[in-house]
Amino acid sequence: AMELWQVPLLFSRLPMFPFFDLAHYVASVMALKEQRGAVEVSVRSPVACWFSAMLYCFGGSVLSSLMLAEPPVAFLAKGTNIILASSVWYLVFYCPEDIFYRCFAFLPLRLLVAGMKEVTRTWKITAGVAHADSHFKDAWLVMVAVGWARGAGGGLISNFEQLVRGVWKPETNELLKMSYPVKVTLIGAVLFTLQHSQYLPIARHNLVFLYTVFLVVSKVTMMLTRSATSPFAPVEAALGHMFFGLQKIPSKVKGEGAASSNGSSVCDPSSSEQHRDGVKKRQAKKTE
Repeated sequence: AMELWQVPLLFSRLPMFPFFDLAHYVASVMALKEQRGAVEVSVRSPVACWFSAMLYCFGGSVLSSLMLAEPPVAFLAKGTNIILASSVWYLVFYCPEDIFYRCFAFLPLRLLVAGMKEVTRTWKITAGVAHADSHFKDAWLVMVAVGWARGAGGGLISNFEQLVRGVWKPETNELLKMSYPVKVTLIGAVLFTLQHSQYLPIARHNLVFLYTVFLVVSKVTMMLTRSATSPFAPVEAALGHMFFGLQKIPSKVKGEGAASSNGSSVCDPSSSEQHRDGVKKRQAKKTE
């Protein structure tokens, strides 16, 4: 009989190809399809749509390669993966009656695919950390950065991906407002770097198991409760207040944020600065 302590070890030897990779492609391309305007782009320019899908699926490889001065097109050499991801892209966007998308939008299947995608995240982080270590021995920051880029590359290069679809939203960049997956990947990159450098007294397969269980459970919980708030929110608020004296945003600034987000302050590039300021002030007054 298999002992319980062997579970993490066997789990850490799970091959990602083909099933977990496939789940990652399905979840990624479905997320792309749900972006505003993506379906229109798929009709207008299948090439731009395909390229966007590849960035969603392989963004981590592209970004981590760029960081280590390796060819960012290296992911295209993995022919089988490209064919798999392209097939998923085609089925999600162009399947008759939208059958493929509707099938995977069914909640139990969607949860399964999302959970499997989170498993691939762990594998990508550990691969990124090890890869960086082979280039720069014991360079902590490089290991964290590359592990983070490999695990959350799709999110980190989202502005570039949006440009491919003709969308320019600089205010959505991940460093300004980090999404939960990008945050949790950064934490993972730090943990696996510490473990790799032997500063964290835990076996790698145990850390892989515990971190992945946390990823999957939190993702499934967030999907079931339809919550966008990060499980780290209370900790973040406390730390932000303690170290950076972060206060609640005053209402005037909130008004300006509302003005720019609803497009009223950025409607016409030819409009004068005075007009913009006027709109912002009016918006601020409204929200005060």
